[in-house]
Amino acid sequence: MTHDPFGAADQPGPPPAADIAENPDQAGDDKGADIVHLDDARAGRHPYTPVHRPDDDPEPTSPAPAADRPTLDGQTVRVDQGGKEERDWRAELEAKLRTRRPVVPLWLRSRAEALQTLGWLGNHYAHVAGYQAARTPMYVGRLAFRSPRGLARLVGGMLRWTFDLEGEPVRLAAVQKADPEAYLKLSRQRDSRVRLRVPTTLVVLVTLLIAALMVAGAPTAAQLGALAVALAALGILGKPADRPLIERAVLASTVEKLTSDIVIRALTALSIPGITQAMSKNPKDAIRFVAPITRDGPGWRADLDLPYGVTVGDVLDKRERLSGALRRPLGAIWPEGDSSIHEGRLILWVGDKDLSKTIVKSPLLKATGHDVFKGIPLGNDPRGRAVTVPLIQHNVLIGSLPGQGKTATVRELAAGVVLDPSTEGWFHELKGTGDLDPYEKVCHRYVSGIQDEAIAYAADSLALLRKEVMRRSAALKSLPPDLCPDKRVTRQIADKRSLGLHPLAAIFDECQNLFAHPTYGAKAGEDAEFIIKLGRALGVVLILATQRPDKDSLPTGISANVSIRYCLRVAGQIENDMILGTSAYKNGIRATVFIPEKDAGTGYLVGATPMPKVVKSAYLDTPETQLIADRAYALRKAAGTLSGHALGETPEQTAPAYDLLADILAVVGAAEAKVWNEVVIARLADLRPEVYGAWDALEGGAKTAQLTTALKPYGIRTMQVWGTPESGSKGANRIGIARDDILTAVTESDKRRGSEAAS
Repeated sequence: MTHDPFGAADQPGPPPAADIAENPDQAGDDKGADIVHLDDARAGRHPYTPVHRPDDDPEPTSPAPAADRPTLDGQTVRVDQGGKEERDWRAELEAKLRTRRPVVPLWLRSRAEALQTLGWLGNHYAHVAGYQAARTPMYVGRLAFRSPRGLARLVGGMLRWTFDLEGEPVRLAAVQKADPEAYLKLSRQRDSRVRLRVPTTLVVLVTLLIAALMVAGAPTAAQLGALAVALAALGILGKPADRPLIERAVLASTVEKLTSDIVIRALTALSIPGITQAMSKNPKDAIRFVAPITRDGPGWRADLDLPYGVTVGDVLDKRERLSGALRRPLGAIWPEGDSSIHEGRLILWVGDKDLSKTIVKSPLLKATGHDVFKGIPLGNDPRGRAVTVPLIQHNVLIGSLPGQGKTATVRELAAGVVLDPSTEGWFHELKGTGDLDPYEKVCHRYVSGIQDEAIAYAADSLALLRKEVMRRSAALKSLPPDLCPDKRVTRQIADKRSLGLHPLAAIFDECQNLFAHPTYGAKAGEDAEFIIKLGRALGVVLILATQRPDKDSLPTGISANVSIRYCLRVAGQIENDMILGTSAYKNGIRATVFIPEKDAGTGYLVGATPMPKVVKSAYLDTPETQLIADRAYALRKAAGTLSGHALGETPEQTAPAYDLLADILAVVGAAEAKVWNEVVIARLADLRPEVYGAWDALEGGAKTAQLTTALKPYGIRTMQVWGTPESGSKGANRIGIARDDILTAVTESDKRRGSEAAS
């Protein structure tokens, strides 16, 4: 039977290893048996050096290092190093430098925020002072009315104290219990107290009498002052317990203070598996707070690390349940992550009031002017802090579902543009509702509409902007290094109007109607991408707004290169990432958490601040927008910067006027009943290469689909058409059109235009 070096003593076999070590002669008795010293075996199984026992070999040899010893079958090899953990003090110091708290509070480091805070404090205490001053006569009346009750309480209290009447119930209790010893003890205590207190009371009364006589002989002012003090003291003494003398100028907040216990209770209630498991195993350290919970603006802020394996996205998915667990409105709960540290760092901000019930007033409403080089105020974050969007060197993309405040946000940005008289505005409102009409009188180019003419005008603008970017590039290159060291437009350069490098902001609201247009969309998308990539350093800025963020209505070349993104409520992850960037949803930046209509005007802002943040955009109604436009017109007229549309000039056009249906009839003869799409496109490219050349350059099914898409707005459907290639190859079925369908569409269009003209 083979010897077990770790084995039990009751099993048959050779003697223990320790005895064999002491008697080597016994080793040869069992041939084929492996003799292993127990300490060596344990050392091979465990990385730590075994402790020497007194009954072992008096001169043991040190075991070989774990790496040099053979691994025994079935043993567990530990990879952790034994002993004290080695620490890199430089790495720890660097980590501390990254996470150290500022010496000066953040609100004091920002001039605007410091002024805002000091202004709030000044307004608060001014309100409190005014409120109490207005009620001073009422307080005097209350004191006078309560003074008799106070006098009665004073006299009664002195009598009870002098004759120790407070102890009478105790003495009566001793009598009822028939305890003469206790009664005698209490009586002696009462007598000793009374003997001391009666003279004291007499001294106090005599002193008060002397003081009254002195006041009676004093001037009237002193008498009135003494009387006022006496009435005030007696009135305070006579105050009812449930009716305070002075009323609160500001009612105390009913919002519960945020504590670590409340946060842990709320996170546990979310039923996130990782949190539930961690709390069941180690409830004390499962959720670690990395900083004290503090007041941050009108709310509480908690910075914490979620349990291992739990990300901020898991919490964001259950924001509604978190609201219920914290017993706060959904619009007051704003969890966000800090991926610069790790994906499990949660910053939970709980506001005192619901952000959805807050209306942010634009600071531009009362501004006499503005400088776009300092950015444009967009709105406030949940903590009430103003958020500014840098415009120069950037492009802006705004997206949301319909009715979520997208156009109101565009209005706010447009207000900042027009209030800077040096900035040239090109505004395109492609919804046709006239939301930007108040700004029309100050714009170099302006259009409002959804018809093809308005879309063509917007496409012309992008083509002109592309030419303008190329012109500015050459102009900026020619400037001396001392004037333009960084090769970008600055305020100093913009003020030199003769250089033609002033800021130019082009707004395209409902831009999906342009980029998805069958005729102008492809070319407009190329121009916009070119401008976004090169125009930002040249003072040309695009502001695009869409309610349909998909690859067709928002080309990927545009969405991938825009630097500032503002996403209000969207339907899903794809739309979210189209606006906010790839992996935004995965990183916890989710505009899907906003409630339709209730959170209108609230969205995630990315690129304008060091970290993505929730922002409630300022709201301007039509009359307020008109006031800003009137002020902007006066500024531009005084500065002499009105141009283009604002002066009634005829707009410049780059795209030729054409009619797709008429062009198809021109290239498809009356004898051709049905023609392949690819043939029609080839003929159209010969007819107008500047318009249809890009269509003909497409390959395969993309070329056919281009014409199919272009004909959809006219209600024309393509079909399978049998034909033979012009090269004479074998006939085949391919996608094509019927000439009669084109004629029918043209006839209906002419009738519709005639009826519109008659009306």
